[in-house]
Amino acid sequence: MDLLIIFGIAVGLAMDALAVSVANGFSIKKIKLHQALRIALAFGLFQAAMPVVGWALGMTFTGIIQSFDHWIVFGLLSIIGAKMIYESFHMDKSCQNKNCLHFPTLLLLSLATSIDALAAGLSFAIIGMRIMLAVLIIGGVTALLCFAGVYIGNRIGHFFENKLEFTGGIILIAIGAKILIEHLLLHECVSI
Repeated sequence: MDLLIIFGIAVGLAMDALAVSVANGFSIKKIKLHQALRIALAFGLFQAAMPVVGWALGMTFTGIIQSFDHWIVFGLLSIIGAKMIYESFHMDKSCQNKNCLHFPTLLLLSLATSIDALAAGLSFAIIGMRIMLAVLIIGGVTALLCFAGVYIGNRIGHFFENKLEFTGGIILIAIGAKILIEHLLLHECVSI
């Protein structure tokens, strides 16, 4: 899979973590570097770990689902994207009244925002992607975006939060459609 696609998936998956990071930045009055790093690393590590779990599950079942795997990838990315679009209109202000730097809270937020990455990891196994490069890109992109998001949130609040989630959903649906179309066109060319 080409690097641009992996990067697009990474950006799409990072949008929900970025939106929460913006909310975290908004809720912290005087942000310090170590606080922004703590948030960024928590989200980045979870976003990097969950695709590995999904990939491991997917590798177990790839032989069984090979004939319709492109539909599963499209379905998973579309469901993740649609969920993100829906959530962009129904976001709660996750950290407004909570201490977002409290370890259990940060752990739960990191886990909640990385569930989508588990499903993406499953699709990586289906299409035969080498997981290590994808994991490094997803984790790195998420950590960088979340680090910036904390400062953005601290400066301008929730203005961009819903738009980020919506954009991430659109990106994931578009990538799923691209994979489906490429596979269907390739299958059609092979059968001719």
